[in-house]
Amino acid sequence: MTGHASDLQGHDPPTTKEGWARFVSYQPPHVERLSLPLLNALSPEDRETYDEARIAHHARLVVVATPTVDQIVKTGRRLVTLNAGTDTARRGLIVTGDSGTGKSTALKQLGKHHELLVRRRRTFAGACQPVVYVTVPPAATAKVLAAEFARFLGLPLPRNLNQVNITNMVCDVLCQLGTDLVLVDEIHNISLATRIGAETSDQLKYLAERIPATFVYAGIDVEDAGLFSGVRGRQIAGRFASIATTPFAYGTRTQREQWTALVSALEHALCLHRHRTGSLVRLADYLHQRTGGMIGSLSHLIRDAAVEAIFDGTEQITRAGLGQVVLDHAAEHPRTIAATPAPRRRTAPAADAAPTTGAA
Repeated sequence: MTGHASDLQGHDPPTTKEGWARFVSYQPPHVERLSLPLLNALSPEDRETYDEARIAHHARLVVVATPTVDQIVKTGRRLVTLNAGTDTARRGLIVTGDSGTGKSTALKQLGKHHELLVRRRRTFAGACQPVVYVTVPPAATAKVLAAEFARFLGLPLPRNLNQVNITNMVCDVLCQLGTDLVLVDEIHNISLATRIGAETSDQLKYLAERIPATFVYAGIDVEDAGLFSGVRGRQIAGRFASIATTPFAYGTRTQREQWTALVSALEHALCLHRHRTGSLVRLADYLHQRTGGMIGSLSHLIRDAAVEAIFDGTEQITRAGLGQVVLDHAAEHPRTIAATPAPRRRTAPAADAAPTTGAA
């Protein structure tokens, strides 16, 4: 029984090398569920500490390896291997889909798996940064994007540095550090329909040419955002495979089994004293209807209900308790969202959901 919420969160986001290192190395602290006699024997201070550790545990509940996450991790690792043998025309990957379907989670899990593999195989001393993770700010310029890479690395950014200076500095450092996987999130913030967006896209292309690494992008419905439009878009489309993250379907037996496996994995991670294992699985139909099959909504729903069960002393998740949780607009108003036609995309093959370590 260890850990506070602040210990789990840290102070640096994963878009810095310190925050990324913490994310990769993070192991959830073990929270042992006490027997009722031991629980009742705790002093008020010890009970507060125990409950705080359980609340922190549920706030960062286990990340589940869904079929799509598995496909993205495997595809990304294959691309890194293939790209290591070529100096030109390296291939990349784009993860696209609706908000809340697990794009960022999959992107970071790919990076985590790869960096842990590199660390295990590494046989030499010296500085090394296998993976870089950055997000594209809204309306980012080419210079701002280059600065995001510099900030990840902790490089100084004097006011007199221009885009070329920053870009050269970033490329030189990443080559020295042996970076071979670059993750770029929120790619939908680049619009090829604008001059600034086109220049920012060119900046990414230039970085990919200078840095001997595999580039993986993630963004909301990037095809609708115009990322594959025009000459620049065709260049991207010709070099990048795409995998779509979608809400969990629930029509076939296999799909229902996958959803149930996901619910079961989350339920087995709970640390509540009166919760009966299997009760959430029996609510699988309700949970799918309530969340629209969105993994982000499901995770929030269960985590929120678990924390509230500790707060109110019920120590179990019930349908009534789940009904009190306010979800995101997409989950609470599915008809409004469904009225907008979705583009046709390639989806991931079937596979069982399984828990994996790490944070969402």
